[in-house]
Parts: sequence; C-alpha cells; structure tokens
Amino acid sequence: MSKDFYTSVKDRRSIYGIDKETVVSDERILEVIQHAVEHTPSAFNSQSGRVVLLLGKAHDQLWDITKKILKEIVPEENYPQTEEKINSFRNGYGSVLFFEDQNIVAGLQEKFPAYQENFPIWSQQASGMLQYVVWTSLEIEGFGASLQHYNPLIDDEVRKTWNIPSHWKLIAQLPFGKPTAAAGDKEIQPLEERVKVFK
Repeated sequence: MSKDFYTSVKDRRSIYGIDKETVVSDERILEVIQHAVEHTPSAFNSQSGRVVLLLGKAHDQLWDITKKILKEIVPEENYPQTEEKINSFRNGYGSVLFFEDQNIVAGLQEKFPAYQENFPIWSQQASGMLQYVVWTSLEIEGFGASLQHYNPLIDDEVRKTWNIPSHWKLIAQLPFGKPTAAAGDKEIQPLEERVKVFK
C-alpha cells in the first residue's frame, strides 16, 4: 500500500548511500517520472520541464563524465574525496536529469513582455517543483536519492553524449538507487520563526 502524502513528504530525504539493486521495474520508474512531468504545475501552464532518465550503462557514463571533468579542475590533493563522492552516485541504479526548455521561456517573454523578467524565475520554480515531485515519487517506490548540481560543468558533454537539444538547459541531476544507509538526523528550525498566521 502506498504511503499517504504527508508521510511521503516527511520521509523524503537526501540519501547518499545507494546501490544498483533493483527496487521496482524500469517501466515503473518511467511511469512515475512521466506522471510527474505530466501533472507538475508551471507558470502560464508553460510545461517547460524536460527530463532525461539514465539507467544502466548510461547512468554509469554520466558519472564517469563528471569524474573526468572534475579531475581536470579539482586540486590533486582534494580529488580523492571528490572521486569518492562521485563514485557514491555512480553506485546507484539510475539518474534523472532535469532540464528547462529555453525556447518556451523565450516564447513567453516575447508573448507577454510585461512579465519577461519573471519567466526565467518562474521556469526555475517549475523545475524545483518537478524535481521535488520526482524525488518524492521515487522515495515512495523505495529508492533513495540526492539532488546534485554539476551543471554547467558537465552541460556540453551531456548534450553531446545523449544528443540533447541545445535549447534544453540542464538544471539538476538526481542519482537514485536502493538505500544502503539511512539519512542522518535533520535539524529543523522552530516553525514559529518560519510560519506566520494573520486573521
């Protein structure tokens, strides 16, 4: 039986210990991602979110690309720690890449010039919601995941490797897999300092 919404929101955490053991079928993974893409809201119903799902060798290749690029720019004495971190993502079952279609953003800026400065902001907000829905959906299915941001360092190689359209802007990467370790304790700031109510 699926978790209820509130439990799912609470249980979704950054999980860094993941492995390649399958949790659900690849078809189910695709199904929950497609559902998120179809139903996550966006300003002006722009539907600007784009997603690439990498499984198997493609998933491994993403993190090999990332390691290669980072090796060229990270100081040699710091690289072993960086490599270990990237390998922890590579150890997972798959990765979800989140993009925003810049042609749609530009089209809305042209169509609604009074709001043109806001459309890039609203695009990022829509992407954040999509990331959260996908992340929480994968958690419900039994996966652990963590959101990563190696863009723009890896953008060109990702675009070239998977023939990604040039107007898709890479926003975030979500490696996921079967959890091998629980998330650590999370300090939560007092709600009375963060939520105000007026009647």
